[in-house]
Amino acid sequence: MVKLELDQLVLRRMKEDDIETVKALIKEGCEGTENRLILHVLTRPLCLFILAILSSVLRCLVHSFIVALAIPVFLVIIFLKITIPRSTGVLGTSRPYWDYVGSSYRGTQEETLDNPYAKISGKTPVIKRPRRKVKPKTKEETPTEKVDAERERAAGQVWLADCEGEIVGCLCRESEERAGIRRICRVVVGCWYRREGLGRLLVQSLERRERETGVHRIYTHVPYPSKLGETFFRKLGYRQLGEDGGDEDEETSLETPERGFLGFPLTKVFYKDL
Repeated sequence: MVKLELDQLVLRRMKEDDIETVKALIKEGCEGTENRLILHVLTRPLCLFILAILSSVLRCLVHSFIVALAIPVFLVIIFLKITIPRSTGVLGTSRPYWDYVGSSYRGTQEETLDNPYAKISGKTPVIKRPRRKVKPKTKEETPTEKVDAERERAAGQVWLADCEGEIVGCLCRESEERAGIRRICRVVVGCWYRREGLGRLLVQSLERRERETGVHRIYTHVPYPSKLGETFFRKLGYRQLGEDGGDEDEETSLETPERGFLGFPLTKVFYKDL
């Protein structure tokens, strides 16, 4: 673990040049999530019952109990490996993370989130960018694709934690589909910078910005089984949907967990009123 100076962080919007780095960061952060989800589905009573039936049928065709047990499990795992990324993507959004990230930048406009640690310390964070090699233009080069406001709303936003030119964390915010409602799809912190308060800083800075724009509620989806993710959001004041036993209003009924094989929920829905 590397000591991270939070007052030196710049919380800014992702740009086109950051896309590949953010993809690698999200891939690192998602490592193991898919396998945990598959194990969660396989250990559900209904799934175990179906696997037992299939194994009993195969036992009549093959002479090995181990083979009869392994074949259904293997086929289900392959099926889940294929379908889970397509159905969940960045958990809480229907698009896979590579498409979501690739369409979430907006030109070169500079946008940042407030970093309260920088105000307390009185330091001004500086972004040190590596020098880029200038290549001569050719006639075959095409201009950068234009991203308009409508596409930005449909794609959502990706916010980065930049420490002297190094991207150490990111937060993905879903598209603006409902007025006054936002959804956090993914919070990722680099493996060397965890447990330093970076994730908390990203979420709370985004909350302050959204509150100023008139947002009154934020949702987030936490994958099964993720005690760390649940604890993280609970400490930030989020509540699990339906756990308090209160009546669901019209708004909460529109937010449902992601579901996979046999309709098993893959995520838990948490929310916070701003």
